[in-house]
Order: sequence, then structure tokens, then C-alpha cells
Amino acid sequence: VGAAMIRMDGGNPTVGDGLRIAWGRVGRIFGYACIAATVGVLLRMLEERVGWLGGLVVKLLGIGWALASFLVVPVLVTRDVGPVQAVKESAGLLRETWGENIIGGVGLSLAFALAYVALAVAFGAAVLLVAQVNVPALFALVVLVAVVAAVVLAALQATMQGVYSAALYRYATSHDAPIAGFPAELMQQSFRVK
Repeated sequence: VGAAMIRMDGGNPTVGDGLRIAWGRVGRIFGYACIAATVGVLLRMLEERVGWLGGLVVKLLGIGWALASFLVVPVLVTRDVGPVQAVKESAGLLRETWGENIIGGVGLSLAFALAYVALAVAFGAAVLLVAQVNVPALFALVVLVAVVAAVVLAALQATMQGVYSAALYRYATSHDAPIAGFPAELMQQSFRVK
């Protein structure tokens, strides 16, 4: 997100720039990670203790948490605030500026869900083929390639999600300022108004 912000300001960031920004905020990032993990554990515990209707309510709470915390990382990167204040600002930006439905985030998630399904199908087909040959080393190679492909896909998804959230945060905080690589019309269509 930090490197994306540098790029949106017209700079030419490096991986080192992104790591430097993250390291400079490591305490805040760790604090937010603890909050997010605690919320996740609490939601999971609740889901296990309630019936199917309660489980549905807990899932809706989880979606609400994901929406409310969608812009936390850009807030932490650009502002001198703690993790609790970053969550409040993220939720406030979402509530005040765009409303309830994040179209772009859902679209990005769906695109990567399809990519994961394609990877799983390819892996399944490769395992079936290797099972017919019965060569353990070849099976190990197929598993290794599948794991590496899944890790690369996950890293790509996290990167794209970070760039997208940085662009949306930039748009939310300065509607008139152009964002390199993101036309204003595209940003306006990323959210539906309440």
C-alpha cells in the first residue's frame, strides 16, 4: 500500500520503499493484526456455538467487519494514528463516502476465486495423470508446483487488493486529485451510494 501511494503521487517506488514504510509502522500494523485476529477468533467461536440462523448472523457480522476494516491499511500508512482509530476512520470513510456495497472488492475476489478453482482443477487433473504413471517423484513435483502456484496467486491477490484499497482511500480523501492509472469514472463506479 505504501509503495502504491508513492506511485500514485508520481514517484517510482521500490520494494525497499514499501518495506521501509511498513517497518516504520510495524507497531501499529501489529496492533491492527491483533485486533483483526481477535475479531476473527470471536466470530469463529460465536459461529460454533449458535445454530444455523445464528451462524448466518455471525457471517453477516464478519462481512460487516471486512467492510468496516477495508481501508485500515491505507489509513495506517498515510496517517499517524493507532489501530483502533484506523478502524474507526476506515468505517467512517466507508459509511460517509460510499455506502454499503463495495463492487470492486467483490469483483476482485470473484476473479481470484475463479483463478483458485482453475488451479484446483488443473492440480486435480495432474494428480490423476501422475497416479496412472505411479512415479512418486513426479507426484512430489506436481504438489510442489501446485503449492508454488497457490502462493504466487495469493501474493498477487494481496498485492492487487492493496493497490485497490490504496486507490480507493486516495479517492475517498481527495475526490478531485487525479490518481495515476485510475480514471475518476472508474473510482466513482467502484461504490454504490446508500
